[in-house]
Amino acid sequence: MPKLDLNLLVPLDVLLTEASVAAAARRLQLSPSAMSRTLARLREITGDPLLVRAGRDLVPTPLAVALRERVRQVVEAAEGVLRPTIKLELQTLSRTFTVRSSEGFVENFGPALIARVARDAPAVTLRFLAKPDKNSAALRDGSVDLETGVTGKEMGPEIRTLGLFRDKHVGVVRQGHALSQVRITPARYAAGRHVLVSRRASDRSPIDEALETLGLQRQVVATVAGFASAVALARASDLVASVPEKHTHSLCEGMFRFALPLALAPFTVSLFWHPRLDADPAHRWLRDLVREICADPSADAR
Repeated sequence: MPKLDLNLLVPLDVLLTEASVAAAARRLQLSPSAMSRTLARLREITGDPLLVRAGRDLVPTPLAVALRERVRQVVEAAEGVLRPTIKLELQTLSRTFTVRSSEGFVENFGPALIARVARDAPAVTLRFLAKPDKNSAALRDGSVDLETGVTGKEMGPEIRTLGLFRDKHVGVVRQGHALSQVRITPARYAAGRHVLVSRRASDRSPIDEALETLGLQRQVVATVAGFASAVALARASDLVASVPEKHTHSLCEGMFRFALPLALAPFTVSLFWHPRLDADPAHRWLRDLVREICADPSADAR
């Protein structure tokens, strides 16, 4: 049996995660040929090909699938042993964190978050990305450090979750809109011309389902992919936008907001990250900071 080399655990973890020699080589900053040699050694040790060709791609063997989570746990445990010895020096920390979120989050919480980062860790840069879906692949491959949103079925079971705040949908119209002059009933709300926020080609939402139970149906005349677009349309027209209250608070300044006359359950906006970053002191600092800012957006100067 070949001699066991524990240094192969990290390359094995990356190979099983990426299912690509080239991608694994880039993550580990190795040449493709060096990564290929490492894969050959792993195949010799395990007695299994681990990754096999399927057209242009590599797919894991049954053994590789069985090993993937076990190897990940071993690597995380090893990293956890070493990381506590690292002392975090925020004033000299130089790092870029990538945060993915839906429209409204940056506008609402970004200014306070950026101010606190500038004060506590001036060499840290925040890179905000739009969130086109709930897929957790970007968290897995390390291209995104943190993500905010509502937990969905697409989210991987290993992804860590931290609740930030409870939110609910509200209606938003321009000042002077007819709905701002009357008591808003389900029928009056449904009778308006609506703009729907949907990343998918769906024309239904929990709001439509709640209206349906009352025998009502709203007229959706426009569908957009983000909250900012919906609010902008409502601000400049007679359209009605229905958006998360806290998540879009700053976007809706100067507009008339009203509680939806429907039985809709509130929801939790959470913070997501990959478990490989659990024990990273800098990442933990940023997680705590996001949680603090979301609890009190005015805390930027404290």
